[in-house]
Amino acid sequence: MNALRTTLLLAGLTALLVLVGKAIGGTTGMVIGLLFAGVMNIGSYWFSDRLVLSLYHAQPVGPDQAPELYSVVQELAHRAHMPMPRVYIVETETPNAFATGRDPNHAAVAATTGLLRLMDREELTGVLAHELSHVRHRDTLISAIAATLAGAIAMIANLAQWALIFGMGRGDDEEGGIVGALATMILAPLAAALIQMAVSRSREYGADQGGAELSGHPLWLARALRKLESANQAHPMQTAARNPATAHLFIVNPLSGAKLAHLFSTHPPTEDRIRRLEQMAGR
Repeated sequence: MNALRTTLLLAGLTALLVLVGKAIGGTTGMVIGLLFAGVMNIGSYWFSDRLVLSLYHAQPVGPDQAPELYSVVQELAHRAHMPMPRVYIVETETPNAFATGRDPNHAAVAATTGLLRLMDREELTGVLAHELSHVRHRDTLISAIAATLAGAIAMIANLAQWALIFGMGRGDDEEGGIVGALATMILAPLAAALIQMAVSRSREYGADQGGAELSGHPLWLARALRKLESANQAHPMQTAARNPATAHLFIVNPLSGAKLAHLFSTHPPTEDRIRRLEQMAGR
């Protein structure tokens, strides 16, 4: 199923890139968009994890630099019969975490310094079990590809805006023009966000369930989610705000403090997630 989702995601965002190129430059722009999409598809598959980690200035750590974080990941990976993922820390007071990598053999788990300060060991275990569940189900490949390609579409939409300002949005034939550039600026980022939303909402429920089963304690994750929701609403992550195409990677929406965040949220409502976990604990 994830292989099919990955294929559909790549195809959908590739089509968007082609349409963006057509809107900006007509037939020539469409060809350029197709070539660009091919390069992006290959690059996002092989290098998306490195791009995401570098975007957040994540630093690799071992048992000496982050003993509790490393030991929890190691224990969960052993329990899940998975290769030990690389472990990273992101320097920010906003508590959050994400996983990336194209498969369990090339996985990385990143936690913020704010998360390590806020969570006790049980809650940290719940959060990291959730992230390793993403790795087991290969959700991380879909997430990283979505972040990379959606970011590329947003970048091209910004170029279309500048092209319109300087009168360069007409293309080589009648298929380009101002209307196409305006449509690109408005619709392309929105379409990319909707595709991310369709992928992300369902996978978060699955990772919550898988993480709860892996840790053996659904309420550990439920407690962590309640803390994370409150903290991210009060102190949204500034780096994520500058790169909204990556917001779906995190365990909770790092943009929760934004006024329109819920309109374009890539995560299910946290209260729904907590309620499901509490029902699991009851069973």
